[in-house]
Amino acid sequence: MFEREENPLNVNSAKIVVGLASYKEADSIAYPTQQADLGLNKYYGDRTAAIVNCDNHSPDDTEGVFMGTETRTPKIYITTPPDTPGKGYNFENMFRKILELDTDTLICLDADLLSVTPEWIRHFAEPVEQGYDFVNPVYSRHKYDGTITNNICYPIVYGLFCRNIRQPIGGDFALSRRFAQHLVCQPWHRTTEEYGIDVFMTMNAITGGFKTCNTGLGAKVHKPSAPKLGPMFIQVVSTAFLTVIRSFEQWKNLDEIQEQELFGLKTMDPPQDLTIDRAAIEKQARDGFADSRDLLEQALSPSLYREMAAMFDGQSIDIAPEQWVAAVYDMIAAFKTATDRPALVESLKGLYFARALSFMNKTWDWTSEQAEEDILDQARLFHARRGYLIEKLGA
Repeated sequence: MFEREENPLNVNSAKIVVGLASYKEADSIAYPTQQADLGLNKYYGDRTAAIVNCDNHSPDDTEGVFMGTETRTPKIYITTPPDTPGKGYNFENMFRKILELDTDTLICLDADLLSVTPEWIRHFAEPVEQGYDFVNPVYSRHKYDGTITNNICYPIVYGLFCRNIRQPIGGDFALSRRFAQHLVCQPWHRTTEEYGIDVFMTMNAITGGFKTCNTGLGAKVHKPSAPKLGPMFIQVVSTAFLTVIRSFEQWKNLDEIQEQELFGLKTMDPPQDLTIDRAAIEKQARDGFADSRDLLEQALSPSLYREMAAMFDGQSIDIAPEQWVAAVYDMIAAFKTATDRPALVESLKGLYFARALSFMNKTWDWTSEQAEEDILDQARLFHARRGYLIEKLGA
């Protein structure tokens, strides 16, 4: 959805573009803009380039800060109409713009990044130049950052789509013009136009037969979201579930896990620190389950629901990985025929917080490396039990 464009230098071609999607990022967008400019000039100074900010009509003068940031690389600002927030809208505008500019490589960065360096531009662009279509990031992240990634998106991509893409909703990525063309031709759900865009891209790269890889970037320092309530959960999970169902015929016969070639950094800096309030997470888990018992009783298998109800009626919460796999797969199957899909996904929140809490309690004194092995083990379990969902969806 496009309303207005500012292109003061009349850029009509750019072989490499760095895109920044934003909403109310006036306090942070200057830094990634400056770093993108340094990277483009250091590594790709012989090519036509542009920095494109796709914004959601931010009321805090994100546009003024972006356009006022001094760069050698020309800048373009694009906005959606007022009151049209949605990260997916920004990326859709970005994909259409690079097709118009005849761009070979698009690098997208979060507009709130505090850890981006000029080298990130090279780490993302190199794989595209070598024939890859979609490049996902690998960060060193706190073991409790990215709980939607760790517990839903990563294990689904690993278990059903059979690719070891560790950050399928990382926010920073690179893609080829060929893949951008493919994406704009796909059916976009309403939640895809919002926070669902990242998992939508990852899953469509796989089902579309595009070459994917990872690139190491080091620590990601940004405004963390670990873990929180809000529209992000509904939008990401709804898009993931819908894409799983729509692409059932493409992934059901996959089997062997495809590992990803790693570009960029091979060793990582220590992750960003986080403050975790387990008591607050437990309250969210208990409140969420209490509010959704009726829906969960309908969606989950009878034996699993009884186990969950007994757990929440008792003193301690401890959802095992085996129970979590069954719960997610039951919810995907229920999503297929649900008349109120947002309410169904909302009902999963209590179990999601309970699973996050269970993982935290288990790994509280573990190193990040030990916790990462546990996350991978859970993803392997999603893969081992994929037949359970295939049978439910194929029935």
